[in-house]
Amino acid sequence: MSGRARTPGLLGTRAATAVDVDTAGMKPLWRPTAVALLALAVALIAPACGGGTAIPRASGGAAGPGSATTAPIPGAPDRPTGPTQEATLVRVVDGDTIRVVVGGVEERVRYIGMDTPELNTSSPATPDPYAEAATEANRRLLAEGRLVLERDVSERDQYGRLLRNVWLERDGAWVFVNLALVAEGYAQVSTYPPDVKYVDVLLAAQRAAREDGRGLWGGAPP
Repeated sequence: MSGRARTPGLLGTRAATAVDVDTAGMKPLWRPTAVALLALAVALIAPACGGGTAIPRASGGAAGPGSATTAPIPGAPDRPTGPTQEATLVRVVDGDTIRVVVGGVEERVRYIGMDTPELNTSSPATPDPYAEAATEANRRLLAEGRLVLERDVSERDQYGRLLRNVWLERDGAWVFVNLALVAEGYAQVSTYPPDVKYVDVLLAAQRAAREDGRGLWGGAPP
């Protein structure tokens, strides 16, 4: 869910100040309210750095959480590169928000750089399948491992939520949860400067997910 002043849109409600990027070719569910041409241009000219990091699928079945079955994203970090803090998961709120205990205090955490469809909390009898799928994907990705929160620039959003990149460490291997959700097509890139540290990598993951028709970019609800 978005974390700024909101306007109606096809993701439920959308953030009026959000910078939504790389949206060409979206199916109707994903029409944006704004397009960051500058951010897209930077992403298109940025050189690929190394071989990238394989992204674990969030889908169930044989390729369950932690299975590196999605093609590597060029330039993807293999571990946090900024200030971090370990946390304990309390519950998954939706596809881009969780509740954790960090420093002995329970906090809401809003994922940086991406946005997922809104859960239809006003009418539980008619759930949004895309929102439900994104929430379940987030839950599966966080099912096991050491939860680590990485700060970009901002500490909190206007609703008091911590703004963080979310990582899971499993047996010495790191999973960048924000990126995994975008790579599997459960989230759309949506950035709020100055928190744009990983925008190029997220955009590359989104393009690949869209081209492959993964998750929410497919022809039918997951």
